[in-house]
Amino acid sequence: MNTKRVVEVVLASVLFVIIMFPSKAPAEEFAADLVVLNANVITINADNPRAEAFAVLNGRIIAVGTTSEMKALIGKATKVMDAQGKTVTPGFNDAHLHPGPIYPYKSLHHAISLRPKSIKTMDELINALKEKAKITPKGQWIRGSRYQDTKLGRHPTRWDLDKASTEHPIRISHSSGHVSVVNSFALKSAKVTKETPDPPGGAFDRDENGEPNGILRERASGVVTAGGPKTPPPTREEQLEGILICFNNFLSVGITSIQDAGGSPGKIDLYQDAQDAGATIRISMMIRDRYLPDLKKINIRNNFGSDRLKIGAIKSFQGNSLSGRTCWLYEPYVNRADGKTDYYGIPPGRSQEEFEKLIYEIHEAGFSPAVHSNGDRETDLVLDAFEKALKRLPKKDHRFRIEHCSVVNPRILKRIKDLGVVIVPHSYIYEHGDKHEEYGEKRWNWMHPNGSALELGIPVAGNSDYSVSAAVPLLRIQSMVTRTSAEGKVYGPKQRVTAEEALRIWTMGSAYASFEEDIKGSIEVGKLADFVVLSADPTKVDPFTIKDIKVEKTIIGGKIVYEQ
Repeated sequence: MNTKRVVEVVLASVLFVIIMFPSKAPAEEFAADLVVLNANVITINADNPRAEAFAVLNGRIIAVGTTSEMKALIGKATKVMDAQGKTVTPGFNDAHLHPGPIYPYKSLHHAISLRPKSIKTMDELINALKEKAKITPKGQWIRGSRYQDTKLGRHPTRWDLDKASTEHPIRISHSSGHVSVVNSFALKSAKVTKETPDPPGGAFDRDENGEPNGILRERASGVVTAGGPKTPPPTREEQLEGILICFNNFLSVGITSIQDAGGSPGKIDLYQDAQDAGATIRISMMIRDRYLPDLKKINIRNNFGSDRLKIGAIKSFQGNSLSGRTCWLYEPYVNRADGKTDYYGIPPGRSQEEFEKLIYEIHEAGFSPAVHSNGDRETDLVLDAFEKALKRLPKKDHRFRIEHCSVVNPRILKRIKDLGVVIVPHSYIYEHGDKHEEYGEKRWNWMHPNGSALELGIPVAGNSDYSVSAAVPLLRIQSMVTRTSAEGKVYGPKQRVTAEEALRIWTMGSAYASFEEDIKGSIEVGKLADFVVLSADPTKVDPFTIKDIKVEKTIIGGKIVYEQ
């Protein structure tokens, strides 16, 4: 009999005695640590979808039912949380994001936010960089992040950034993270000239004379940063303080688990320090493929670690960016500002033979590959590699993952279903809907295929791809439900899902993707007591107001870790 079933049997016996003989007080050894009463509990448990109350002991849920039933588990030391009718759901699990330390403005490592919320014009962007230059030593990098060309009207160029400074190297990254812009100082430092060829898997944008204009796509960015000035690394104390700020931000929006999509041995060390310093968020690390040999040397395999910090899949790439419009497609992009009608995106930077060898090596080592792919042409390459690896070394419950899987068609979805692949699609139409214009309307109903995947029974995990889009689950859920941008335009209504389905994707779907559906993702007996208290029910409100629902409390292991 499994642990969960043992707990159910014991609790059933205890509840029977208490309910049948109410005059007898419950034995303190059976009393809960925490009891949640008078709640609208969305359990995400198909057998018991709604409840009023539940009880927690030693960080796990021991009973779910009515308020009167749970009152029977209140002992002298039990903490009681009266939800007063508020909605409670499992904690949100962001299955693909890129956490990093948040540094103060004066730090050399601070990146100025260039998001549309704070930067609306090119002049404002230049002025923000100019202000940072005033407090930055000459010769040191000035960084900015997450500008949106579609909101500014175009990408900045080297000549725009030169207006901010010609005495500092400047690099600003696009909202996609796959395009960046540098100034003339940075290009000169890296010895990038008209004669510099495009690197494999990347491209330098150029003016009419062939001169690099400062816009770097995909791997071209690495050429400049590798050749530019070196910034002294942040101290361990700075890193630790910054990552704790990042984690606390996640807790404040109801995220109780994260799956880091770019892990390294150094990050594991930092996360251990963070947990020693009191961080409570649960972390599954997708380790980058370059570190696979190190893991093999010490015979580490998938799911090594604890429910607080573990090593999960191996992260790899065989594709480029959807919102950066660099992903590789079968049919050309449309409506491009440069007028090109023969642009298909940028092919992956590694050969298919090399990639297939890597996927098999990951699989043979006991890991699930989690591969970044957006374009339909890219995703077929990923599925080819998955198919060959599984044919060579069959495994029933492998949970190979495609991170994003943005542009698909019925044939690709059938391949995904037949191979048993998990997909982790974007849910960022609210912020990045306008980036879809270059894909053309006929593609929109086959992008971010949450709806079609659920219909086919394909496992889907919820994610923000932070900081490509905000790590705010309720905003991401609204985007999945409405498929509507902030400007009010609908992109691909066929792929809409219900609020209930989106909640399931962001809880059980994400837990399944990391082999953790037995311990998290729903409010049911035996699972970790990770949950959130919301100001309203996402399944009952106007779908366009889901993002406005407040997270009032975040609880991990039965302990309040955030309270509004």
